[in-house]
This record gives sequence, structure tokens and C-alpha cells, in this order.
Amino acid sequence: AMENVSVEQRKMAENILAAVGKTLWVDDEKALDAVTAISGSGPAYVFYMIEALEEAALKLGLSPENARILALETFAGASKLASQSKTDVKTLRAQVTSKGGTTEQGILVMESANIKEILYKTAKAAAEKSVILGDALGRDA
Repeated sequence: AMENVSVEQRKMAENILAAVGKTLWVDDEKALDAVTAISGSGPAYVFYMIEALEEAALKLGLSPENARILALETFAGASKLASQSKTDVKTLRAQVTSKGGTTEQGILVMESANIKEILYKTAKAAAEKSVILGDALGRDA
């Protein structure tokens, strides 16, 4: 919030926005480009990954109905566990990745494809576009 926004006004804004989800404050308005890249564009990234997992299930011979259910429930369950757990997601992932098991084999494929770097580049591209759009639309307007 700008300096002239009172504590009461901040609380009012936070209460209104909390009706649709969790809120957070950033110290610098420039951080909003990263927020846009992660939270604003993030749902599309998640849908894309669900879509990819569903397509993989189809290619592995599952029915469209079962592929959809498994992809959606896997993301929903993992997200719920991560949001309710005090354990960080890296540790949670390690806890469900048995040495020499099926999950480890899949993770090795993702690591060899450098998926984390691809997701970083995805978010970076979105953040850079947010800067461009913000500048074009006038950040201080």
C-alpha cells in the first residue's frame, strides 16, 4: 500500500480480498510483477500440468474418465497435503519418492529435462511481460 494508506484502510482492503483467498503484502510494488507471474498466471500452469498428466494417463491406456479423475485428484490431494503440512514441499516430495522406485524414476526424467529451470523461465517470461504491460498502461496512472 502507498504510504498515505492507513492501517485501518489496509485491514479493510485485506478483509475484502480475503473473501476470495489468502492475501499477502509486498514491500515493493515491483514485486507485483513476480506475484503476477506466479499467482496470476500460475493457475494456467497448473491446468497445463494437469492436462499433461491426463494426456499421459490416456497414452498409458487409461480411459478418459479415469485419466481425468486421477490427474485432478492427484493435484488436489497433493496441494491439500502441502497446504496443511508444516513440512516444506521439497521434503514432502522426498518422502514419497522411494529410492529405486517408480516415483524416483519419474523424477529423474523430470530432472534430466530440467523442469525446474523451465518453470523458472516460464515465470520469468510472465514477470517480464507484466513489467512491459505495466509500463505500457502506466503504473502510476
